[in-house]
Amino acid sequence: MSTRRKPNIVLIYADDLGRGMLSCYGQRIIETPNIDRIASGGMRFTRSYGCVLCAPARASMLMGMHDCHAGAYTFNTAGIYKKISTGEMAPAEIAEVIHTTGLQARPGEVFLAEVARRAGYVTGEIGKLEWGFATTAERIRRHGWDYHFGYYDHQRCHGFFPPFLFEDGELVEIAGNTHVDCGKGSGVETPANAERRHDMRGKAVYSQDLFEEKILQFLRSHRDEPFFLFHPSQLPHGPICVPEVHGTARRAPGLTEFEREYASMVLRLDDTVGLILDELDRLGLTENTLVMFCADNGHEVYAIEAGRCSGGNRDLNGVAYDNVETRFYSELSGDVFNGNGSLAGLKRSSWEGGTRIPFVARWPGRIAEGCVSDRMIANYDLLPTVADLVGGPTPEGKDGISFAPELLGDAGRPAHEYVVTAANIGPALVTDDGWKLRRLNERDAFQLYDLNADPREERDLAGDNAAVVRRLADRLLTACDGSYQHGTTHHHRVQIDLEALPSASR
Repeated sequence: MSTRRKPNIVLIYADDLGRGMLSCYGQRIIETPNIDRIASGGMRFTRSYGCVLCAPARASMLMGMHDCHAGAYTFNTAGIYKKISTGEMAPAEIAEVIHTTGLQARPGEVFLAEVARRAGYVTGEIGKLEWGFATTAERIRRHGWDYHFGYYDHQRCHGFFPPFLFEDGELVEIAGNTHVDCGKGSGVETPANAERRHDMRGKAVYSQDLFEEKILQFLRSHRDEPFFLFHPSQLPHGPICVPEVHGTARRAPGLTEFEREYASMVLRLDDTVGLILDELDRLGLTENTLVMFCADNGHEVYAIEAGRCSGGNRDLNGVAYDNVETRFYSELSGDVFNGNGSLAGLKRSSWEGGTRIPFVARWPGRIAEGCVSDRMIANYDLLPTVADLVGGPTPEGKDGISFAPELLGDAGRPAHEYVVTAANIGPALVTDDGWKLRRLNERDAFQLYDLNADPREERDLAGDNAAVVRRLADRLLTACDGSYQHGTTHHHRVQIDLEALPSASR
């Protein structure tokens, strides 16, 4: 057993994984035994928050700041790295475009990986890299990663058979993968789409297999020094794509083939978690390693097919949700998995189903087994938590509060009075005592919910609680640096005209 005082840290980051998809959070159709191993061997949080969308969630987590600030971050257009496969642009040209688009890291800004690296850790990031939606090796290094392997472009992550990835800035071709779009499938099941999805020509190597190889190499190479390993997976972000149906999904009763393939994406990620836990055991590192598992945002529905599931935008009768008066519930749209755990809404919305995420953590001998915590935590708490655990200072200007004391049994330490998150409809605020305020920017209005009595957000109480609305609205406005527009997701997006780039770069 290792006697090292500082723990190794492994952070596994799922993509579009609703907490209801995990058996430790109530999933009934499939079981996720390896993620459950973390929960049963440590702590499961019931009130953990991400963001409404991938890019702001990653920026928020890596910066230790919520995503409603003015001028704190931007994210750009995905798809630019496709131009390498088409021969239109070289990697250096793409990097130049990205480096001159949007906000760059400010001098003195400290990111999550830097906190660990300053404390003597070797840091590695393997998978769907950084926020973006497109990034570069220079940006990744600036954010504190000693080693990285994976995708630089989040649109390419929608396919799982990449013709190339990047390792420490070097382009690595993947033999046998020939699709420019990385073998991306379709979001709605039809016979034609099923035939295309199952055609494996040009799909030789599945990206998660590559990530697992690099994860094992990283663990083995750094077993004798403190390390921080971050695995942001593509899984189970759609469109649905797996090389084969998982045995557990094959045995699950009552599912269509498309639903079995979606379940297989969740189970494939669970298998990766098991591989990591088993390798830590084999290397004798388990007792000195904190393993955390969470997701970027709430659930998204990908197994969409006629007669089964209408998706996240319309109910089974074809009536569109406006995300103000009407909203997604699993039973209204036919989500057989109930992936948002019976909450309202999905990814991209400020309903609880769009922002509430799974979060489990295990550190044998330090985190008591089988704990359930109702402490409210946010993704931007990870930076100060890591700082606490590695013995380094939390940089100034961060919004996060360390939950390391909660993990280690000291439940009396300060917690958030409220957390905030941006959404296209407007920002939202959740208080520690259960009030939820949603700002509707276009209507210049608010909605108010009592999550303790109404976790499904079915009863708007704003009309009967004007004083509460005013009090929380003031706090939300302050969090948004004086303008609710800063709490809209698209406010931080910078468009790149991809069609104009080839001629401009020659």
